[in-house]
Amino acid sequence: MIEKSQGVKIIYACESGSRAWGFASPDSDFDVRFIYVRPLNDYLSIAERRDVIEIPVNEVLDIGGWDLRKALQLFLKSNAPLYEWVQSPIHYIPNNDLKTTLLTLANKYFSGRAGCHHYISMAKNNFDNDLQGESVRIKKYFYALRPLLAARWIIEKGKVPPMEFQILRTLITDVQWQETIDALLVQKQAADEKTTISPVMPLQQWIADTIQYCNEKAATLQPLKNDTIELDVLFRKYIRNYDF
Repeated sequence: MIEKSQGVKIIYACESGSRAWGFASPDSDFDVRFIYVRPLNDYLSIAERRDVIEIPVNEVLDIGGWDLRKALQLFLKSNAPLYEWVQSPIHYIPNNDLKTTLLTLANKYFSGRAGCHHYISMAKNNFDNDLQGESVRIKKYFYALRPLLAARWIIEKGKVPPMEFQILRTLITDVQWQETIDALLVQKQAADEKTTISPVMPLQQWIADTIQYCNEKAATLQPLKNDTIELDVLFRKYIRNYDF
């Protein structure tokens, strides 16, 4: 339906939200993200065209996609959500060639500094805006924990962080922390998206301390700049090889 109405070809589509992260609630929606190409002549035209497709959100589906050119420009800029898309364990339209190529290039093109700033900002916004007060939504803990673990992964391993929470949490060796997370996951997986609990004080302190730690370490990371040569080759390959 999207392809026909928009005149595009979707070359990759995946789950990008809590279902892929590994901590969905029973009523979690589906966060579908995709990459598409247009007919070759569209790229050779001087006419301006939108490079984003956004479908109205409902209670079940949140669907959106980027033109391949935009996606590769964002890959060059170390856009963290895109680096997660190509790692997603849930595919609606798989493309092993595109996925493998981008994963092969990932550690070369990913800026740890930019990635850290993205994840720290995400965690801090959730912590400051949603995890204060006498009751907090369970889901917001994971919306702070996952990006902080991703930032720590970048700092401590010097690599693109994995998308899945279960892999990220292996960074932490503290048994009590892990038991707290296990209990919280059991609660979340049985509750709806709006369920609230009293603040979990050990996690409150851990989040605050980890934000500070990551900020200090991120400041020491060097900026990264790459050329477009390999991504240009990939872009030309896909816009030439798709029939409409």
